[in-house]
Amino acid sequence: MDNQWLQAALWMGLALLATLLSVRIAISIALLEIMVGVIGGNFLPLQRTEWVNFLAGFGSILLTFLAGAEVEPQILKKKFKESFSIGFLSFLMPFLGAMAYAYYIGGWTFQQAAIAGISLSTTSVAVVYAVMIETGYNNTELGKLILAACFITDLGTVLALGAFFANYDWTMVMFIVITAVVLFILPKFTPWFFQKVGSRISEPETKFIFLLLFGLGGLALMSKSEAVLPAYLIGMVLAPFFLENKTLSHRMRVTAFTMLTPFYFLKAGSLVKLSAIWHSAYLILIFLFVKMAAKFIGVWPTAKIFKFNKKEAMYTTLLMSTGLTFGTISALFGYTNKIINQEQYTILVTAVILSAVVPTIIAQKWFQPDFKKEGDNV
Repeated sequence: MDNQWLQAALWMGLALLATLLSVRIAISIALLEIMVGVIGGNFLPLQRTEWVNFLAGFGSILLTFLAGAEVEPQILKKKFKESFSIGFLSFLMPFLGAMAYAYYIGGWTFQQAAIAGISLSTTSVAVVYAVMIETGYNNTELGKLILAACFITDLGTVLALGAFFANYDWTMVMFIVITAVVLFILPKFTPWFFQKVGSRISEPETKFIFLLLFGLGGLALMSKSEAVLPAYLIGMVLAPFFLENKTLSHRMRVTAFTMLTPFYFLKAGSLVKLSAIWHSAYLILIFLFVKMAAKFIGVWPTAKIFKFNKKEAMYTTLLMSTGLTFGTISALFGYTNKIINQEQYTILVTAVILSAVVPTIIAQKWFQPDFKKEGDNV
């Protein structure tokens, strides 16, 4: 099917189907879009064209930015020990566990095992944030703490990818310096700029944010980093401003969830090839088990140490067990740089996508904690 408008209709039709199913069975729209994407990628003439790839990439960047904008500096400071401890162990345990399994038992090379460890160490900001928005937990102290912990986990993933595989040259230095300068200036410049241009139908505020995301994202790719990293950092430094400007935040959220993130989640599902899964099902399930078990070992006891109740501890552990954005990015990095082969890529990506679906369904169905207003103790 070469007709781009029919392709667009097919993609949006699948997104609408996922939305209707989400309303009916009360499961996160992000998860249903992934599952519908699996069906579309295997049984329908769904094409991942350049424009689809762009919209999917833009969706992941904008969703990551919005997630970063939900991480309140006050919560990060107030609950630093909790968020750092949970986030760090959420990265470290599956990183070591998956890498050890791939290297010592799976027979993968050290670099291939490192890609496996990095891919399965992540927590999906995109999935967690989508769930938080739907359930309203983004307005609770527990939800904000989980989002802060997600940042620590994925920062560990990005640093590990950089430590093992980054291109240490002038492009990396340029990216770090420019990003640091922009992040330093933004908190003061943004309110002044928005006050000058005012709120208009042409949306200069939104265009300004998009310019930042595209610009720093492009520099990140030049340095062989990932565009979602500066997006998260921009969101975090602008969090106080966005928390005071709910209207702007709402408009950007509507843009993301209506038009952009469906392409991202549907594309993630469409990458799963059922024929390839059949041949490597046992390895996929082993990697999924290793990731979830390692996350449980790292997160659950830590949450209990900080006096989370049973539901809160399990809910936090399950959401921290999700993976998608950085996991698929890390696996794709390994494949495109010829570190891992097609079969290894399929194994890792499928395990990552299953980790977005399985823990979240369990968390939503059986372990949703009582809704606590912000300011209550976790």
